[in-house]
Amino acid sequence: MGELGGAVLQCDCGATAGPLGLCVDYYHGILAEEQADPQMYSWHAPVVCAYLLQHPSRAHEKYLDGQFRQLQLFMDKGLDALLRVAAHQVARNKHRARSSYDMAPLAEYAPLPPGGPPGHFRATLCGLPVRDGSFVSDGHPAYGRRIEIIAQATVESWRFVQS
Repeated sequence: MGELGGAVLQCDCGATAGPLGLCVDYYHGILAEEQADPQMYSWHAPVVCAYLLQHPSRAHEKYLDGQFRQLQLFMDKGLDALLRVAAHQVARNKHRARSSYDMAPLAEYAPLPPGGPPGHFRATLCGLPVRDGSFVSDGHPAYGRRIEIIAQATVESWRFVQS
């Protein structure tokens, strides 16, 4: 699926299509597999943030800054910290807080740099291995490390745009 009529398909993020196709195909595959795998689902937030920051034309621009900050939190304090912030946001929404999103837990992180999006990322969803139809066939820790690498590559490329 990486070629169409002899031409190599390239994703918006600059990646060459993988065996499943473009990043959007990987993204949908991940979302589908997450539905049946609660352990895999724990990486949902960094997957979504990285995908949308690498493909901002598919995102709502007003959320990109928060997604960029969430990836920085994930890289700085880990998955558990990010999940706590996400749970806090869900609880606020259930109580119908006046402001839609509490940015306080993300205030220490740099805002989304102007001048993006980057044209290339050293790691993308297209690069994820899929074996036997699964992204976690070699275990959840390995999958989590790959998502961390994609998150780190996303933040690095956005920071490079600023410099």
